Amino acid sequence: HGVGSDLSMLRVDDNDGVRLLTLNRPDTLNAFDSPLYDACALAFREASTRDDIACVVLTGTGRAFSAGQDLGEWSRINTTGASAADDAGPGFPRFIDTVAAFEKPLIAAVNGLGVGIGLTVLLHCDLVLIARGARLRAPFVPLGVVPEAAGSLLMPAVMGAQRAALALYTGEWVTAEDAVACGLALRMVEPDALLPDTMALAGRIARMPVSSLVETKRL
Repeated sequence: HGVGSDLSMLRVDDNDGVRLLTLNRPDTLNAFDSPLYDACALAFREASTRDDIACVVLTGTGRAFSAGQDLGEWSRINTTGASAADDAGPGFPRFIDTVAAFEKPLIAAVNGLGVGIGLTVLLHCDLVLIARGARLRAPFVPLGVVPEAAGSLLMPAVMGAQRAALALYTGEWVTAEDAVACGLALRMVEPDALLPDTMALAGRIARMPVSSLVETKRL
């Protein structure tokens, strides 16, 4: 029933119609660098073509869901004089375009810290479960930049204009409780129950006709 592979930075496990993608860079709090962006994009693109995969779950290992962009990679790029567009850049748009266009149900299991893309990717998910104690942050304005990946559009749409404004303008932490209250997450669960509960939900969805799931999401 199960097919698993360990690509070190991204674990891919397929079982009973559900593909589980686990970000696996715990030493960097699952920060995204170009190889991880590319690995995720490939895993999503493959899942979209597989008739035996109806649903994808995204989660992380360790105490973080994802701490966002790997700043060490950006630092190395700046040091070498290369442009972000030449190195770290391509992986990000490829990843976010793939996630935004992903045609099957996408569920996030937020196991811990979610910063930057670790929050923004949730806006592109159909369902989000979050562990008690997890926290989310949109750090763009404090870093002197602007939101990424349609965050300025989707955060108000999902959270409401004022909650989004507060999160974006201040960069303050959004607790798991607040994430549920504002619609960023469906429900909060105890950490030990997060993955079992998420996989159970994904399994319920995966028992549905894939064509109906795809067409319903498209509509």
